[in-house]
Amino acid sequence: MVRLALPMLPALLAAAPALANTPAAPGGLPIVVGQGSGGSTYSVPVQTLLILTSLSFLPAMLMMMTGFTRIVIVLSLMRQALGTQSSPPNQVIIGLSMFLTLFVMGPTLDRVYTEAYKPYAAAQITFEEAASRAEVPMRQFMLKQTRQSDMALFMKLGRIDASVKAEQVPLRVLVPAFVTSELKSAFQIGFLIFIPFLVIDMVVASVLMSLGMMMLSPVLVALPFKLMLFVLADGWNLLLGSLAASFAT
Repeated sequence: MVRLALPMLPALLAAAPALANTPAAPGGLPIVVGQGSGGSTYSVPVQTLLILTSLSFLPAMLMMMTGFTRIVIVLSLMRQALGTQSSPPNQVIIGLSMFLTLFVMGPTLDRVYTEAYKPYAAAQITFEEAASRAEVPMRQFMLKQTRQSDMALFMKLGRIDASVKAEQVPLRVLVPAFVTSELKSAFQIGFLIFIPFLVIDMVVASVLMSLGMMMLSPVLVALPFKLMLFVLADGWNLLLGSLAASFAT
């Protein structure tokens, strides 16, 4: 994801010359520390500010333009289906979701880095061309995961002509359509995950009621059977493998 955010840094650096014309307050830190044939050199505080500002876009990009949303929702629903409450903890689920997202998005991010950032870093293309090149792999990934019905809905809401091809749809329409499709896919996978654990809950509840153990919580009794089923079926292997394979390539 850092590679995806790197092309945004030059845009912020390009806006910095306007700040250079502002005189520093008495006792304040200088904005420009030197100017030469290679351009202006900005002070460390300004560089740090620009980098942190660009990194603030990472959470939105991670959640809205990658497979992170589907993965984290499915893992959270799996934890609820098991009934383990806080195990695995949120930090583990988010961390696993991030690394699985990097695995799924690896080919796309490699294309962004190779086709957009490397030529720009080598001063072979302009920032505008680098941004347009970086958009192509991301757009292709999102289009493969987006349902036609969701795309049609947001094209209608955005008053986009139906004759416009999906490859030409603006990002303000493509991104919400992609996120909606990801939510649908996540809940469909979560429904399939819930079924075997729901059967165990129903069987345990029926057995306890037939034995007259009304005061014993079925959730407490069913938990070890759920864990045993999940372990014997190699649940993590099946779940993570199915999640990674669910993304159209």
